[in-house]
Amino acid sequence: MSDLLAARTLMAMALGFHIIFAVVSMAMPLLMIFAEWRWLKTGQEVYLAIAKRWAKGTAIFFAVGAVTGTVLSFQLGLLWPKFMEWAGPIIGPAFAIEGFAFFTEAIFLGIYLYGWQKVSPRAHLAAGGVVLMSGILSGVVVVMANGWMNTPRGFTMIDGFPSNIDPIAALFNPSGLLQAPHMILAAFAATGFAVAGIHAFLLLRQPGNPFHQAALTIAFTVGGIGAILQPFSGDFLAKQVVKYQPLKLAVFEGQVETQQGAPFRVGGIWNAEQESFDYVWEIPYALSMMIHLDPMGKVIGFKEFPKEHWPPIGVTRTAFQFMVFIGVLMMLLALWGFWITWKKRNYFQSRLFLRSMVFASPLGFLATEAGWVATEVGRQPWVIAGHLKTAEAVTPMPELIIPLIFFAGLYAFLTCIVVWLMWRHVSATPKQFDMISVNEQVEAG
Repeated sequence: MSDLLAARTLMAMALGFHIIFAVVSMAMPLLMIFAEWRWLKTGQEVYLAIAKRWAKGTAIFFAVGAVTGTVLSFQLGLLWPKFMEWAGPIIGPAFAIEGFAFFTEAIFLGIYLYGWQKVSPRAHLAAGGVVLMSGILSGVVVVMANGWMNTPRGFTMIDGFPSNIDPIAALFNPSGLLQAPHMILAAFAATGFAVAGIHAFLLLRQPGNPFHQAALTIAFTVGGIGAILQPFSGDFLAKQVVKYQPLKLAVFEGQVETQQGAPFRVGGIWNAEQESFDYVWEIPYALSMMIHLDPMGKVIGFKEFPKEHWPPIGVTRTAFQFMVFIGVLMMLLALWGFWITWKKRNYFQSRLFLRSMVFASPLGFLATEAGWVATEVGRQPWVIAGHLKTAEAVTPMPELIIPLIFFAGLYAFLTCIVVWLMWRHVSATPKQFDMISVNEQVEAG
């Protein structure tokens, strides 16, 4: 295995693992303070139990996320020193903000976990709000730094080196400004659906349980709203990609040749020999309409660009299509659930809906992973678009296969630990609500 491939595989594995914990850390605090707010408003003990249960789950994901995030920081310095030398002075302040947000989140999460009887209810709820905002800020600045890699700003090139650095302009780059809300909505949708799916599964086993009913309602509300808004955010982001990264957009959409009245293409397998896509279903004029609001709008094909600048076509487009498909499916499930609610029907009684939510529980995380694959692979061969190639940024380190195997084992071990802890944590219904469920079933019988 080459140094470049080993380094990219190691970094991809670390990022792919860490992103799950980052996503949960951004969204889970919203669920727990939503539950606490409902408790303060209604006085119903079920919401207090939910808030405490979710707070402990948040702490588990935060702790493991801290470990994987630390590994990533070391890998950036050890595997990609050229990148850090080039980009460090420009986007370093973004990572400083991320570090500040991380420590703030840790402090206030501690207050939230252990301050139930030690601070006032309003102060406790406010502490949860700080956890939420810190988690979001931590994720947003990293996403905006990644956006800078796609659309570099905030410097001028003098004698081949970046000079006159403006970190504020770099942070607020065109891609990052739209990637950030897209990521926030992705976090809310993915986490909301995952939590809702867990409680839907437990409701199928314990029909009528008020604890799982209340938890499902909160999680589905947050996840459903995120899933419905996500396609609109994606549309805005796509228009930005058209403007600043036309090659990437062309690969996303399978647009080989420049064309007016371009169709939207579904599916397709890349044929490298023919330089075309096989087995594609086309919707006439739809892509031009989506991008330009003009059915005859011109869409640039990726053959307009030098072949040495093409990203891996098949991987990039497949990941993008997978992300879009899942996003549409989640939006439809969200609309279905809200429609049931609007019709004043009890979706707790719909076993088909509950089973659908169980099936959908991992979809948001799969879409997130696919979206990051599309974003990162679609930027290749550049690590900093137009300035620094990935092959130039890697460390020529021998025997990278050894740390690759070590970290694969570490992540597998951490996965088993987290799954075991979370299963024990969520599968045990608080006894008082379990008894209510049993009594209701007896009375119904």
